[in-house]
Amino acid sequence: MTKPFDSDPASGSGVTSQSVSDLLTVILTTSVTPSAPSTELIEAILQSFQRHCPSLTSCRVIVVFDSYDQIVPQARLKRGQVTAEQASNFDLYKNEQEIPLSVIKGEAEFGSPCIVTNSVPFEARQTSDKQVTFIEPSRRLGFGLAVREALRLTETPYVFVAQHDWSIIADIPIENTLRVMQASESDPAVPIKYVCLPAVPRLSCSVIFNLFREFRAGKATRARDDSKHSLTPMFFWHDKPHICSTAHYLARVFPSRLAMLRGDFIEDKIGQRARTQMKEGLWSKWATWLYYPDDGKQLCLRHLHGRTWRGTEGEERKLALYRAQNDITDPTDEDSTSRAACSSDLVPN
Repeated sequence: MTKPFDSDPASGSGVTSQSVSDLLTVILTTSVTPSAPSTELIEAILQSFQRHCPSLTSCRVIVVFDSYDQIVPQARLKRGQVTAEQASNFDLYKNEQEIPLSVIKGEAEFGSPCIVTNSVPFEARQTSDKQVTFIEPSRRLGFGLAVREALRLTETPYVFVAQHDWSIIADIPIENTLRVMQASESDPAVPIKYVCLPAVPRLSCSVIFNLFREFRAGKATRARDDSKHSLTPMFFWHDKPHICSTAHYLARVFPSRLAMLRGDFIEDKIGQRARTQMKEGLWSKWATWLYYPDDGKQLCLRHLHGRTWRGTEGEERKLALYRAQNDITDPTDEDSTSRAACSSDLVPN
């Protein structure tokens, strides 16, 4: 293990005393889900912010309501195909907010500029203090372009990017992460541009790569050292919740309109390219790290399966239908309870 990296302003690292809200914007992408028009899913995400990293709730937030392409009898959400009922419910879901907003119109371009249809009109509705922004494209953008349009409206040097069904389940030291990232700006030998939160055990990372580092964000107190910040290099770019430099995001992931097509996911398109370049010795070009608390034992994320979860009422109806079809009448019957539980998708808490 290397010596801790000191990002204390007094150490001459150049880190400022700006608050988290001055440094960070939250980008949250959401789309058509079986649970709409209920807002339970996104509420679960926001509640996890409040519980485990409350500083995020003071930041500016940009919500992208990604749209769909077709209304069909059988939904295929990943392809942008939704039922008429889901389309109607999504409109209700988007219209839950009741605050005065100014409107910015724009075009999300992609692919060859020679094809006139390679753009999607959108409206960005924003509060006067820019604390909340809603982006609504006229057609499906996909996660990649949704993030890019949000980045273009971002005025802070860092972003926290999250999808609507990844809940935080452990305390995240957001301020320390930002201080470490700021300090790295003056240390090109240890660039830290992207920090992903762990969703699966990574116990072997530091052994395989022997690159685990312990950073320190601020001065340690005598009673307790809360400044230690553990990261390990990651040889990929994930779409899971992450903190990233805004400028780095735009330069590396979206260098031109050709980098991302409509419907693309960043980890599928750019992640593979980044991994190849890292294998060729260009890791510092991407500077991707994984938050690594408790030597990789502590997980920070839980997937809530937004494409299948129907909301509390929907899941109760599904369970009741299952019981009726299978003639399950005794709630104390362990076998029937087990079968019913297996039929239900994961419910956020």
